[in-house]
Amino acid sequence: MYQTSKVRLKRMFNKSGKCLDIAIDHGVFNEYSFLDGLENIENVVQQLVAAGPDAIQTNYGQSDLLQGIAGKNKPALVMRVDVGNPYNAQTHKVMYSALQNEEEPILEALRMDAACVVVNLLLLPGEPDLHRLSIKNISRLRGVCEKYGMPMMIEPLVMKGNDARGGYQVDGNKKLIVPLVRQARELGADIIKADPTDNVEDYHEVVQAARCPVLVRGGGKEDLKIIFQKSYDFLQQGTMGLVYGRNIYQHPNPAQIVKAFMAMIHQNATVEQAWGIYQNN
Repeated sequence: MYQTSKVRLKRMFNKSGKCLDIAIDHGVFNEYSFLDGLENIENVVQQLVAAGPDAIQTNYGQSDLLQGIAGKNKPALVMRVDVGNPYNAQTHKVMYSALQNEEEPILEALRMDAACVVVNLLLLPGEPDLHRLSIKNISRLRGVCEKYGMPMMIEPLVMKGNDARGGYQVDGNKKLIVPLVRQARELGADIIKADPTDNVEDYHEVVQAARCPVLVRGGGKEDLKIIFQKSYDFLQQGTMGLVYGRNIYQHPNPAQIVKAFMAMIHQNATVEQAWGIYQNN
């Protein structure tokens, strides 16, 4: 029998078999800087929809901004279904990762016609209970997602200790990323949104460990030319797309960046060609 989850994935992945997902959700809190550029989130969603990415990632409480738009030609909805508190200048006494709806964890995603749900798999130094809670969340989701044909995207996050720059930072060590990606697959991921490795040329190991589509997460703000080059390089390593947030929605002209990324992902545009699309505004 044809897997029902594949029906939803066809809304998320382009005919090329690849995807650009724009993340405007907040699966973790206490980072004020993440809100820069999202003050008028309605306007941001409208700009992104007009630019035409493959998917937009939101929490339930913001999903109406996308799904309330009339017409069938709009990005697929990827819904965040968990929350946590790993980011903070000072270590929290209690670290948590929780499903937003413990009783029926994908009910809101089904009601809002999401194409996929996304959940964290957190690995922080000295916080084994947080990792355990992530696994518990994923295990709860897996059975429900299978029952209702909802694809599950797992986001394995390897982070440095709180003493690094006054807060948790992404750790690009492949020896930590690859095993966590492998665990995500073993827990039943249909898609994996993975950290970038410090060395781009190592990323084929992440793809190999995943054995399902891998989307590279963008991370912190960087110079746009550097982002284009890194994105191109990761795509050459076998990834099936990109997930970007701040590097798009905090930019003065997010639509042009989306168009450049779409050309790179789906039309194999070079860095120079993508830059030309971005400048042609």
